[in-house]
Amino acid sequence: METKYSSFYFPSLSFLFFPLKTKTGICLLQDGNQEPFKVRLHLAKDILMIQEQDVICVSGEPFYSGERTVTIRRQTVGGFGLSIKGGAEHNIPVVISKISKEQRGMYNFFFPLQINGINVRKCRHEEVVQVLRNAGEEVTLTVSFLKRAPAFLKLLLNEDCACAPSDQSSGTSSPLCDSGLHLNYHPTNTDTLSCSSWPTSPGLRWEKRWCDLRLIPLLHSRFSQYLPGSDLCRQNAFQVIAVDGVCSGIIQCLSAEDCIDWLQAIATNISNLTKHNIKKINRNFPVNQQIVYMGWTEEREQDSLQDRKYTPKFLALRGSSLYKFLAPPVTTWDWTRAEKTFSVYEIMFKIFKDSDLLDRRKHCFGVQSETGEDLYFSVELECDLAQWEKAFQTATFLEVERIQCKTYACVLESHLMGLTIDFSMGFVCFDAATKAVLWRYKFSQLKGSSDDGKSKIKFLFQNPDTKQIEAKELEFSNLFAVLHCIHSFFAAKVACLDPLYLSNQASASASTSASSAATGKVKYTT
Repeated sequence: METKYSSFYFPSLSFLFFPLKTKTGICLLQDGNQEPFKVRLHLAKDILMIQEQDVICVSGEPFYSGERTVTIRRQTVGGFGLSIKGGAEHNIPVVISKISKEQRGMYNFFFPLQINGINVRKCRHEEVVQVLRNAGEEVTLTVSFLKRAPAFLKLLLNEDCACAPSDQSSGTSSPLCDSGLHLNYHPTNTDTLSCSSWPTSPGLRWEKRWCDLRLIPLLHSRFSQYLPGSDLCRQNAFQVIAVDGVCSGIIQCLSAEDCIDWLQAIATNISNLTKHNIKKINRNFPVNQQIVYMGWTEEREQDSLQDRKYTPKFLALRGSSLYKFLAPPVTTWDWTRAEKTFSVYEIMFKIFKDSDLLDRRKHCFGVQSETGEDLYFSVELECDLAQWEKAFQTATFLEVERIQCKTYACVLESHLMGLTIDFSMGFVCFDAATKAVLWRYKFSQLKGSSDDGKSKIKFLFQNPDTKQIEAKELEFSNLFAVLHCIHSFFAAKVACLDPLYLSNQASASASTSASSAATGKVKYTT
């Protein structure tokens, strides 16, 4: 497929400024293999809070708030007469979730600290089951009463809170599955898990409230609707991943409109945090090394064995270079450890139209390097695409304005020459040995050009006196770098002379000079 690259450049950083968003709403959260459950999302300027509804003690102190030791005996029928939930594999403590009437002095929501002197605070569910199984006829438990009811028990105030019976067909550990069956627990010999089974004390009051389940800092975080590494889009769902790798889980919205609204709000706040972070970092960099923009994208890997594979990449436009990282740079040293760097005026940026897309991902752009390598990136939203387009425009314009000219070695009729692209003067070709100028033309005199896709460029200039077209053919060892540089200088020149030109889509053809060398058949006009 033929790839054509074109872009416009404008020296403005206003594209970085967006109003901050705050938003609260109810969604479903799927975390791992659990069934989706209701959560509340609260978006602040720098953090996404995922909250679950829980029962907490809001006044007074629970009767048993510290540790206590109890001794229980194995019954002829019903075993120890208790059931447990949870375990370290679920990142929650093991909790005594059911008790029989015979076990006086025991209460729901005790969690065992020691069993016959064995510390079980961080044990897995099945490990605690085995310890109890092997405990003999009498067991001494050191327990503590939970001041805050575990959310996974789904306790409801002033209602019957009976837990679902154990799944006798499965021996797998689940935070919502009682292990009473494993402990010879007899379900007909139990109290239901109701509010009356809670220890009471004067002034004790419990309320159902939204409590923080997970906090996702937004600075350098990324979000995606796509299944990891693929072009398969989740329906009305997304996940947010913090810079340290903490994942929100799959957030399921009620509608497509609600999903897009959340994504746009999150993207806005991430963009604003990025802008403020760039401003802070730039205080430590000289003017010619300032960061223009940076953020997450996903790069399509060119791997024939695993087609349509995407990998998160962090791109940064700073000074004269485009940096590609595996993770955001934090220290000055990190900037020397980029996966790849490219000169911003020797690369070509392109937004792909629907007809040019390679798969089912919608918002994609390409970067053609100075060696002709095509890089393919995906972002989540159209506004992300617009930000990257403006960022490339700005970074290229600022760098062209700074360097003013660029010279490339070339060959003309077996003689070593030099071609200088000068922001003020235009094109100057000179003898490399004597420095004698062979010819010079202004940018406005370039009427067309073509290349063979390998090394040769044919320029068509108009003689200002005779008005005749004069052809000049030069051979370069770095063809793509030269073509992209010419394009960058042209675009910067146009933007500098007429910034309003950028908004005139009808004039797009005027900036396609040297816009593609993919086939060697493209002609450029200005």
